[in-house]
Amino acid sequence: QVQLVESGGGLVQAGGSLRLSCAASGSIFSINDMAWYRQAPLKQRELVAMITNGDSTNYADSVKGRFTISRDNAKNTVYLQMNSLKPEDTAVYYCNAAIRRSKYYNLSSTYWGQGTQVTVSS
Repeated sequence: QVQLVESGGGLVQAGGSLRLSCAASGSIFSINDMAWYRQAPLKQRELVAMITNGDSTNYADSVKGRFTISRDNAKNTVYLQMNSLKPEDTAVYYCNAAIRRSKYYNLSSTYWGQGTQVTVSS
């Protein structure tokens, strides 16, 4: 079994900062891409930021220059530092990871965390 557990969400005023964490645990051989998605009420889930196992990153245009994704491979953890938060950043944030569980089979599966609420007040 593999679990992704997010933490760090909460309520913050516009212009403030939050840092989200997502730790993967269980039967893990290696982790490839890791990412953060978000879903606001009545909207589709969207990619916020992604980081490869080589530390290449990609961001949604709406968060470029404000959010930073990083990872600690020794801890199987991905982070999202969110600065200059805006009310439109309010959403449930989900962690996503492509995880290879077996050293014998080069096959990765996608796993999701349970989500953490981020609310930005104006």
